[in-house]
Amino acid sequence: MGPSAGVTRNTLRQQIADALRDEVLAGRLPPGREFTVKQIAEQYGVSATPVREALFDLSAQGLLASDQHRGFQVREFTVADYRAMAEARALVVEGLFRNPAERVAVRPEGLASIRRRAAEAVRAAKGGDLDVLIGYDLRFWRELGQFVLNPYIADFLTRLRVQAWVFAVHRLRRDGMDENVLWFGHEELVEAIARGDREQVHAEMRSYYAHALAWADRLEAREAEGSGERNGEQNAEGNDGGPAGPGSATPAQSPQSPQSPESPE
Repeated sequence: MGPSAGVTRNTLRQQIADALRDEVLAGRLPPGREFTVKQIAEQYGVSATPVREALFDLSAQGLLASDQHRGFQVREFTVADYRAMAEARALVVEGLFRNPAERVAVRPEGLASIRRRAAEAVRAAKGGDLDVLIGYDLRFWRELGQFVLNPYIADFLTRLRVQAWVFAVHRLRRDGMDENVLWFGHEELVEAIARGDREQVHAEMRSYYAHALAWADRLEAREAEGSGERNGEQNAEGNDGGPAGPGSATPAQSPQSPQSPESPE
């Protein structure tokens, strides 16, 4: 007996959602990019139904925004959004490890795979390979999440991690990265978990979130500086009788790029 139409459609729906998520995480679908169900269906050569379902799935995960008249667009996360993601993850993880015997079950047979993910993530970060880093980092956190006994919490943490990368990826591609600007604590964290060293787990996670929030601070400072520069240039042009005078439109000026930010991995 062949597979039912429902199973086939659900499989296709998941494949399309996974492919689009990969496109977003790779930066090929940048924030604000708009598209319709028809465009995606034509791109993948499939019917509209599984595409529509996949897009609604990604919207429910917070990666896309939908509009009844304009279709879908990749969500644009702000620095404030990113800060809130980091704080939410920190609060949840702190709570999980207050009494890990009730909330976390570390399975020794799962540690070997997580150690490999950690090593590969660090190697990719030091090598500046962002695509590889994102893939291994997401697998690392997803597999760690399998130790969490509450599946709703594990799913919540995974979604926040994906959203954080959606926020970060185009910024890192724009500004660049090297071994001095990325977090390398994956291996230390997994070893602390393997030892059952709750205090060290807390220390590693505090370092991780302090790292993320420090980047948010720098991004906010840069945006404020860039906004001030643009306002100053427009005012100067207006005072000089240039095209920024009343009733005139001036193209937005690109802010200068300071040192490369630290990524949220």
